[in-house]
Amino acid sequence: MTDRVLAIDGGNSKTAVLLVDADGQVLAQVRGPGASPQNVGLARSLEVFDGLVREAARQAGLSPDEPIARHTAAYLAGADLPREELELQAEIERHGWSGTSVVGNDTFALLRAGTTDGIGVAVVCGAGINCVAVAADGRTHRFPALGRISGDWGGGGHIGSEALWLAVRAEDGRGTPTALLPAVIAHFGTATAADAVERIHFGEAEADEHELCRVLFEVAATGDRVALDVVDRLVEEVIVLAEVSLGRLDLLEEPVDVVLGGGVLTGTGDIVVGAVRDRLSATAPMARIRVVDLPPVVGAALLGLDAIGGGPGAELRLRSAYAEQPAEQALDLASGG
Repeated sequence: MTDRVLAIDGGNSKTAVLLVDADGQVLAQVRGPGASPQNVGLARSLEVFDGLVREAARQAGLSPDEPIARHTAAYLAGADLPREELELQAEIERHGWSGTSVVGNDTFALLRAGTTDGIGVAVVCGAGINCVAVAADGRTHRFPALGRISGDWGGGGHIGSEALWLAVRAEDGRGTPTALLPAVIAHFGTATAADAVERIHFGEAEADEHELCRVLFEVAATGDRVALDVVDRLVEEVIVLAEVSLGRLDLLEEPVDVVLGGGVLTGTGDIVVGAVRDRLSATAPMARIRVVDLPPVVGAALLGLDAIGGGPGAELRLRSAYAEQPAEQALDLASGG
């Protein structure tokens, strides 16, 4: 059979599956709901993945009895520790989609999507925040990325909860006056922040931290000092993650790519990216800041092509084809198949 790579990007909010041949030609692309094992459990994660994979095979015109791919490259949110990667890989292999498979954290796919060789540092800030680094000699550095218990600060959910916290304290006198207060009240459509808190407490409203994160950045753009302090804290966290990773791999004085991705970093203009670029130059003067303009599933597919010996032509073809067919055009399986 023609060599094929099955790529899976399993995020907290959505899952993307891409099937490509060894020449980098896109055979199928499918999207579905988020299926992080930490959020929905291992069994449900594999149920979602399997439904999307089978749909991709159907799109590609493959027979149900035909092997889907030579290799599966699955890069998943929730694969934060080696133990989790091994458990997920065993489950994926049990489904028999391909002859070989690799499971890793989805931040590695972001790194590959933003570089030509998968070497450098990637910091992602979407639902959560994470950072990985890979040196040219194969050494890696990563963080557990398990939330507050592993020392993390940031991510859309965290920043959104900060927006609500700061608004409530501004209203009741414990905090600093801020434009976040009327913005949060308007978001919930209540008379006061206290009313919003009461509705959330009784299950009559969703906290919706990710939308509140957007609200915070909108308020910060008006110059509100309280909101800007949160943005500055995020900038510092991104820089610390990158600096520590670069330092652990002895790359602070080397020309190296620092890839930024995730909705919080890429969807808020230059307020974070520009500040990171300016401040990181003091400790890593040769670092090149890159913002990923391709979905991480492309990085997963590129890592899969690397694994089966795909060449530069395959990479170029895949990048070009995916740029011509953005993810929004892929089949959206909201039910997960």
